Amino acid sequence: MALSPLADRVVIKALEAESKTAGGIIIPDNAKEKPQKGEVVAVGPGKTDEKGNVVKLELKVGDKVLYGKYAGTEVNVDGKDLLIMREADVLAKI
Repeated sequence: MALSPLADRVVIKALEAESKTAGGIIIPDNAKEKPQKGEVVAVGPGKTDEKGNVVKLELKVGDKVLYGKYAGTEVNVDGKDLLIMREADVLAKI
């Protein structure tokens, strides 16, 4: 990948939104919400603290994560839609 995040940022590929409800109702494309699950595809080296030490990130490539609905910045690299966000914007690992 030609995209390498800086500091405490991660690059996430959004997973597909659900196309059916738990009850079996099929959701049309125009009614689907933005996905809030994704897979980490790249991580930055970490954030530098006040003393100059690099604090490594807890996330690693391949982790499945949950993030806020409007978190991150959407970019398109090599035809792939990706999100760049700070590690703090990630809510949880799955």
